[in-house]
Amino acid sequence: MNTTESLKDYQRVRLLAIRSLFEIIEQSSEGTVIVDRDANIVWMNERYARRFGLESAEVAIGKACESVIPGSLLREVVRTGRPILLDMQDTPKEPLVVMRLPIHDDAGAVIGAIGFALFDELHSLSPMLKRYLSMQEELASTRSLLRSRQTKYNFAHFIGTSAASLEVKRRARRSASAESPVLLLGETGTGKELLAQAIHGASPRAHKAFVSINSAAIPHDLLEAEFFGTAPGAFTGADRKGRPGKLQIAQGGTLFLDEIGDMPLPLQSKLLRVLQEKEFEPVRSNEVIQSDVRVIAATSTDLEAAIKRGEFRADLYYRLNVLPINVPPLRDRLDDLPALSEAILEELRSQHELNTEALDLLGQHAWPGNIRELRNVLERAALLSDDLVLDAREIRAAIGTFTPVERVAPVIEVVAHETFSEARERFDRQLIESALAQCGGKVIEAAARLGLGRSTLYKKMVALGIAESL
Repeated sequence: MNTTESLKDYQRVRLLAIRSLFEIIEQSSEGTVIVDRDANIVWMNERYARRFGLESAEVAIGKACESVIPGSLLREVVRTGRPILLDMQDTPKEPLVVMRLPIHDDAGAVIGAIGFALFDELHSLSPMLKRYLSMQEELASTRSLLRSRQTKYNFAHFIGTSAASLEVKRRARRSASAESPVLLLGETGTGKELLAQAIHGASPRAHKAFVSINSAAIPHDLLEAEFFGTAPGAFTGADRKGRPGKLQIAQGGTLFLDEIGDMPLPLQSKLLRVLQEKEFEPVRSNEVIQSDVRVIAATSTDLEAAIKRGEFRADLYYRLNVLPINVPPLRDRLDDLPALSEAILEELRSQHELNTEALDLLGQHAWPGNIRELRNVLERAALLSDDLVLDAREIRAAIGTFTPVERVAPVIEVVAHETFSEARERFDRQLIESALAQCGGKVIEAAARLGLGRSTLYKKMVALGIAESL
C-alpha cells in the first residue's frame, strides 16, 4: 500500500494525527496535565510540576487538580464536556496561555480532560494583546463618557401638585415616548433642563447620551464648531485629528439646546437642515454625517416676538414647536412652595425647616428668579441661621430685594334689582374672562392663576358660555 492509499484510511490517519498532535504539543508546551472523570490528576509532566513548586510529578498524582493548579478549570471541562481552547492561567512565576480539552471513551462519554500550557512568552501574542487592550481602553472610555452623559433628574424631581405643575408633567410624560422635537418655554430658573433630562430618561433613548449645549454661554464664532465638530486642521489651533461636535456625541440619544433664542441666524438654518434632512457636515469638511438625535429645545425669550424682529427663523420655530410645553413661573404655582422648600432643604442635607410665618412670606414674593432663586434663598437662610426652625425674619433677610406678588382686586359692580345668583354668575364670568385675557387665552394657565383644576374651569366656561378661543 503506497502512501496515497494509506492516507485514505480515515480512522488510521485520524489516530496518527491525534498521536502526532499530542506529542508535538506535549514536547513544545510549558506543561501538560491529565485528569480523570473526578478531576483528579492521573498524569503530569515534570516541567509543569516544577512550575507549581513540586519536587516531582509523582507528588501530584491522585490529587484534585485545583489543589495543585489554583484556578484550574479542568473540572468544568470534565463536567460540561466542552473544550476551553484559549485562556490565561496564573502561575507562581508568570501567566500562561493554556488550552483544555475533554477526553472521550469509544462510546463518546467524557472520562477525563487534558490541559496544555502552550507558552509563557506573551510577547508572541503582543499584536493580539495590544489590540485587545486597546479595545478594552476604548470601551472603558466610552462607558465612562456615557456615564457622565447620563441624566441626573427624572419626573419625580419636578416637585409640585398644583394644577399648572401636574399639567406640565402630563405633557412632558406624553412627549417622552415620541421622537418629535420638544420646545420648553418659560422664564429662567423654572426647571426647563430638569424637564428635558426627565423626558430623555423616560424615552427609548434613555440608555444613550444626554448632551446639552447653551447657545447663550458660547461665543457665536465658536458655536458652530461646538455644535457640528471640526474636520482635521479645520483652522489654526484646531485639533489635527478633528474634534467631534455635540451632535456626534449625542448620536442615538438626546440633544438639549438651551436658550435657543440666542442662536445666531446662520446656525439656525443649519440646525433646520439637521431636523429636516437628518444630516450635517463638520466645519471645513465635505463629509456628510447622518444624524440620529432627538432634539429638545428651551428658551426664556419670546420666540414669536423674535421672529417679528427678524432675530429668529420662522421655519425653525415651526419645526421646533411640535410639542410645546409652557413651564410656569413660580409665582403662578405658589401652592407648590411648601413641597418645593422641603425638597430643596432635603437636597441641601439641611436639618432646617420653615415655620408658618416663613412659608406665608415665601408666598408673598414674586420670585423673579423662580426655583433657582428659591434654592439660593433657602440655602443662604440655612447657612446664616443659628436655629433649626427658619422664621419670616430670616427668610426676609435672605431674599434681599423683596418683590411683592401683584394681586389685582376685582371691581365688583352693583346692578340694581339683580339677584344674588345673577350677580355671582356675572362675577364668575368677568373673573374667568379676565384671567383668560391675562393668560393669552390659555386655559391651563388661567386655571392655575385662578386656583382651579383644568376640567373644573372648562365646565364653568361651558356653563357660562365663554368661548375657549377668548
